[in-house]
Parts: sequence; structure tokens; C-alpha cells
Amino acid sequence: MYYLFLANGFEITEAMAPLDVMRRAGLEVKTVGITGEMIQSSNGVSIKPDIDISDITYDNIDGAILPGGMPGTLNLKASNAVVECVKKCYNDGKLVASICAAPSIFGEMGLLRDRRATCFPGFEKALDGAVHTGAHVETDGNVITSKGAGCALEFGHAIVSYAVSKEAADKVLSDMQCY
Repeated sequence: MYYLFLANGFEITEAMAPLDVMRRAGLEVKTVGITGEMIQSSNGVSIKPDIDISDITYDNIDGAILPGGMPGTLNLKASNAVVECVKKCYNDGKLVASICAAPSIFGEMGLLRDRRATCFPGFEKALDGAVHTGAHVETDGNVITSKGAGCALEFGHAIVSYAVSKEAADKVLSDMQCY
């Protein structure tokens, strides 16, 4: 089970595009709301998450995914449950993935030291110890980071490549007429 965390102020494209790619590839992924029954994106679109943060379990977790956006990134960072889930996944060698401003959370947690990483321009200093590449998407071990909303399908591709295979990810995007 993959958990995609949603906080008020999240960037909708950075959450929904990877979610769509992952589900098309057959991955089991749940959206997780960290505040209330409806979560509002940074541009005013409201989403009803699949589950509440109090419902997450660690017995079958495969990874944690954090979309960016403001103030969504700050709201995710302020959630002890989100930080603990990311830490547990990282320490257990499970996937941790973030896009846009959200890689700053990983950087501030010390998860990016000596790893290739990318983020939205202006957040580079928060990638503590990372080798910032400026690429659209970076995969380094069990950590995937991405630059921003325009890279959201590539971010989803990287997650599916990691979780299933590059061929499966290529097929999903090809079926979506991306290539």
C-alpha cells in the first residue's frame, strides 16, 4: 500500500497526476487526508481523501508520497504523523517520494545527504547535503524527488518504474498518449 498524503494547500496536479499513473499501473495507493474530511488544494479544488491519517497502518506499507504546493508543504511538514510515516518508510528501505517544495521536508529530515535530488527552484538550500541536479525527476535508491507540477507525469512514471518496472511505466504513459 502506498500512501499519498494531502494537506490543505497541496498542488493538485502534483497529487492527482502521479496518483492516476500509479492506479493505471495497478498499484494500491490511498490518498490520506491529514486534516478533516475534505482537503482543499492551493487553487481551491476540494478532494475527499480515501482515508484519514488516523487510519494509516504500517503492516503493509510500500511507500509515502508527498505532493508540494503552498501552504500544503508546510502543513505536511507540521504533521508528526506524516514525518513519522516518511521516516519509517525511509528507514525500512521503502519508497519515499516528493515533488516541488516537498523535497525540502526530506532535506530537513536529513534523508537526502549524499543523494541526487531535485526540487522547485528556490528550495535548493533546504535539500541538506543533497547533490542538487535540477533535473525534472531524480531517483536515488528508495528516494524519488521531482521539480514541480509540469513534471508530475514524469514523477508518476518514476514511481511506477521503481515499484513495478520501467516497461510498465512506459506502457501507462504511452496509453495516455504522453510519448
